[in-house]
Amino acid sequence: MRVFLTGATGFLGRALTLALRREGHAVAAWVRSEERARALLGDQAELVPVAGDQSVLRAALEGCDAIVNLAGEPVLSRWSARRRAQLRTSRVDLTTGLVGALEGLARRPRVLVSGSAVGFHGNRADARLTETSPAGTGFLPGLCVDWEQAARRAEGLGLRVVLLRTGIVLGLDGGALPSMLPPFRLGLGGRIGSGRQYMPWIHVEDWVRAVSLALADERASGPLHVTAPEPPTNREFTRALAAVLGKPAPFPVPSAALHALFGGAASLLLESQRALPARLQELGFVHTHPTLESALRDILVNGRARIERLRGAGETMSSPHLAKKPPAYSLSAETEIGASLPETFGFFSTPENLGLLTPRAMGFRIVARSGAPGPDATIDYRIRVGPFGLRWRTRFEAWQAPERFVDVQERGPYRCWWHEHRFEALGGTTRMRDRVLYSPPCGPLGRLAQRLFLADQLGDIFAHRSLAIRLRFGAAPRSAESGLRSGTSSTPAAPGRPLPR
Repeated sequence: MRVFLTGATGFLGRALTLALRREGHAVAAWVRSEERARALLGDQAELVPVAGDQSVLRAALEGCDAIVNLAGEPVLSRWSARRRAQLRTSRVDLTTGLVGALEGLARRPRVLVSGSAVGFHGNRADARLTETSPAGTGFLPGLCVDWEQAARRAEGLGLRVVLLRTGIVLGLDGGALPSMLPPFRLGLGGRIGSGRQYMPWIHVEDWVRAVSLALADERASGPLHVTAPEPPTNREFTRALAAVLGKPAPFPVPSAALHALFGGAASLLLESQRALPARLQELGFVHTHPTLESALRDILVNGRARIERLRGAGETMSSPHLAKKPPAYSLSAETEIGASLPETFGFFSTPENLGLLTPRAMGFRIVARSGAPGPDATIDYRIRVGPFGLRWRTRFEAWQAPERFVDVQERGPYRCWWHEHRFEALGGTTRMRDRVLYSPPCGPLGRLAQRLFLADQLGDIFAHRSLAIRLRFGAAPRSAESGLRSGTSSTPAAPGRPLPR
C-alpha cells in the first residue's frame, strides 16, 4: 500500500511513518520544508512539497491507495483571533483543499483517515461518551465539527472516510507528557483545577495500531474514539504519573492560573470528556496498553538506559578519544530488534535516520558530513537543548560492519562523549547493545546538572529511541535473562490487523 500522509513531521505522523514502513508500505509525506522533513523522517518517506504546483499534489494523490490527514497547528496556546484563524486554516481549509484535489482524478485513493479530537463533545462532566454522543458547544467543538464535515465530503467521491477523535496521546516525542515531566520529576506536580475532569488518553503505540485498523478494515467508517478503555480523572492521572516516577505531587495548578496563562485554551485542560472507544472495541481492537500505569511504565521505565557513575578508567583507555578525555559516567542499553542483522545495521549506520531516533524537541539537523560513514568520517549537526542551539561534530572512531561501530564527539557540549554500538545476530532478529561513556561540561556544575536533569534527559532520549525502534521493526521476544534491560515491550507492536499491500 502507498499512503499519502499530512502532518508527517509531527509527533503522531513520525510514529505512523515508522509503523507503516515496518509493514512494508510506502509513505508519501506532504511537507512544507523538505530540509526539515528529511531531518525528522530520515529516508523513510518520499517527500511531496506543499509549495509545488497543484499538479504535483494531484499526481501524488493519484498514485496512493490511502490518505491519512493529521495536519494541524498545536491547539494549546492563547486563542487570539489570529490564532483561531490559524487553527481553522491548518485543519478545515487544508482538509477542504485536499478533498478538492481528489476531484477529477482518474484513480482515487480508497480511504481517507482524517484527524479530529474528543474535544468534539465539549465539556460533558462524567457522562459516558461514545461516537454517537452529540457535539458540544464552543470554539473547539465547532472546529472539530467543521473539520470532520470537510473530510466527509470525500464520501461523495467514493472514499471510505474514518474520523479519528483522538484523546491525549502518551509518548516522549510530543503531546502532553513531555511538558508534564519536569515538574513531576522535581516533586512539584499536582492535579489541574479540581482534578475531577476526565482525561481520555491512549499510548502512542495503540494509537498507531488503531490507525492501521482504520486503514485496513472496510467496516471502519465515520467517527472513532481513539482512546484507552476507561479514562481516568485528572486526579487519578496525577496519582498514577507520580507513582511511576516515585515522586510526590502535592502542588495543584489553580484554574485561575490556567485561564490567565492560556485564556480560552485553558478549556483543553479543564473540561471533561469521558470518551469511550466503543466503535474500536466493536471492530475487535484489543489495546496493548489498556491501563494508565502499564502505559506510563512502558514509556518511562521499560526503555530507559542504565546510567552509573564510573569509579575507574580500566578498559576505557583502549580508546584514543577516552585516553585524552576520561569519562565520568556510563550509560548502557540493550534492545532486541525484530529485524535481521544486515537490515538493523543498515538502518542505524545511516546518518539520515538519526533524526527519527531523536525527540523532535531536540531539533536534530545534519549540516555537513565528510563522505560515507566509515573510519574517521565526520558528521556535523545541530541540536537544541531547551532554548539553546548547539553544534555537534561526530567522528567514527571504529567501524567493523555489521557488528560494531563507535562514534565520538569531536566538538559539542560534553567534555567527553564516546558511543559504542554493537550488533549480534539472533537467528532472524538482532540484539543491539549501546554503551555511552561521557562527562558533562563545567566540572561541579556539570555534576549538579547530571543529578538535576541531564540523566533524565538522556534516559528520555533512549526511551524514545526504544519505542521508535519498536514501531519501525517490532520487538523480538524477550528472554527471562534480558528482562527490562532489553528496552522493549514484552508485546510486539503489531497493528490492529495487517494492511493490504
